Amino acid sequence: MTTPTPQRPLSLPALWNMSFGFLGIQFGWGLQMANMSAIYQYLGASESTIPLLWLAAPVSGLLVQPIVGYYSDRTWTRLGRRRPYFLVGAILASLALIAMPNSSSLWMAAGLLWILDASVNVSMEPFRAFVGDLVPPAQRQVGYAMQSLLIGLGAVLSSALPWLLTHSGLASGSATPGTIPQSVHIAFYVGAAVFFISVLYTIMTTREHPPAPDAPEAPGPGRALAEIFTGIRSMPGAMRRLAVVQFFSWLGLFCMWIYFTPAIARSVFGGTPGSPEYQRGVEWGGVCFATYNGVAFAVAFGLVALAKRGVAAKTLHRVGLLCAGGGLLTVGLWPTPELLLVSMVGVGIGWATILSMPYALLANAIPPAQMGFYMGVFNFFIVLPQILAATVLGPVVEHVLGGRALTVVVAGGVCMAIAALSLALVPDPENSAGTPHPGSTPA
Repeated sequence: MTTPTPQRPLSLPALWNMSFGFLGIQFGWGLQMANMSAIYQYLGASESTIPLLWLAAPVSGLLVQPIVGYYSDRTWTRLGRRRPYFLVGAILASLALIAMPNSSSLWMAAGLLWILDASVNVSMEPFRAFVGDLVPPAQRQVGYAMQSLLIGLGAVLSSALPWLLTHSGLASGSATPGTIPQSVHIAFYVGAAVFFISVLYTIMTTREHPPAPDAPEAPGPGRALAEIFTGIRSMPGAMRRLAVVQFFSWLGLFCMWIYFTPAIARSVFGGTPGSPEYQRGVEWGGVCFATYNGVAFAVAFGLVALAKRGVAAKTLHRVGLLCAGGGLLTVGLWPTPELLLVSMVGVGIGWATILSMPYALLANAIPPAQMGFYMGVFNFFIVLPQILAATVLGPVVEHVLGGRALTVVVAGGVCMAIAALSLALVPDPENSAGTPHPGSTPA
């Protein structure tokens, strides 16, 4: 069993073990991102209602993440501090993945998405803090790059799985109105198994350090809520500035995730929901998602190497955001499906840095005793742009863009460019690491 120590540099196998659970987490997340809009449309949703049906996911994250982060900072059991949350989240998420393709109605699918996203957050949020707990500050950039590598691997496998099942003849990709294709059923069942097994692997191979003797215990719910609100108000300054970058980069991602698949199924393949052309567009959307995730997987190796050589996280992240912005801006230019893969290369470079560099910057700017809590609060700036996208994009597509969903995907590229420019406001890690932040510890 791997027992990392914060005083000594960790080996790459130790970093791999502690991050391996992210393979399964992203496998489940990737299936959700690539298929939920299509699942909603199979069950009768219109394009203008899709963003509202996605709203359950960010609302659950907004509620779950700071609470799980807060309590995981103050939990200690025989299984450890963060690992109990990994396990509970993995069990619940795996059950939701099994149930999702068996949805018999639109609202059943929306309810299961709520459960699935909340469960993924229960596992994922402590994983970010887990690396911050166990990895020395000088290695955190490498540690989060390793997470990015495993996230990319999980996402590329999950995004391409329905397409692979259909084209290998193992499952049917055709669907009649009101039903979900067999390929999606099997992909979600595989995702449930991968999610649970990979998280269990990390639990079994990586131990946590016991808490300090003076570590705070979890208070009652009333005091806990008061401390959570106090901690949010007193976020460190570097974290506030990094939150702006996070907000715009994830707003760009949600523009893509919500609308890319239905947009290309209509505009490039000329299909309508339920038609063979539309189904081919949905499957090609999975291939595009697999491509950018595959690029992210490959780029993550480079990020690990560059981080070990001391290349600044801000520099890597800025390049990644500009590449992602260029990729989304060019989606509307291509007349054939194959050329969309060119755009996905740029998105993949940006996705690799989005998954790692913000957390490397953040981990050195927040109090170690509140690692879980502030990692959870930081995820607000993933959730808030998703809520904005879910409530605003539907009316914009329907009433302003005349149903041209592809325009929203291109607008996501503008958001990425804004995020890259905003990164100039974030102080360098050496100016923020280890610096006390007045009021950062909730009373």
